[in-house]
Amino acid sequence: MFTKDRLTQDLEKVGAPTKMIEWARNGFYDDFESPVATPIMRLVEDCEENGLENIALAALNGEYDATKEEAEEWFKSKGKDLLK
Repeated sequence: MFTKDRLTQDLEKVGAPTKMIEWARNGFYDDFESPVATPIMRLVEDCEENGLENIALAALNGEYDATKEEAEEWFKSKGKDLLK
């Protein structure tokens, strides 16, 4: 399971705002898909603003960081082009 999918499920379980769930599903908080420079910190901020302290703490502890496999997949599909 992709990290963004796990985050989406966790946000749904705790009743997060619909906007946060949609953002998670679409990769807004993802290390490689996000349009923001620090997606995990944005996740923490959004969680704190919405009283989701457990998700914020999990994010700070690295539970929603991309996996090694996700990093390798990103490199194969897009990252290698940055080395040219």
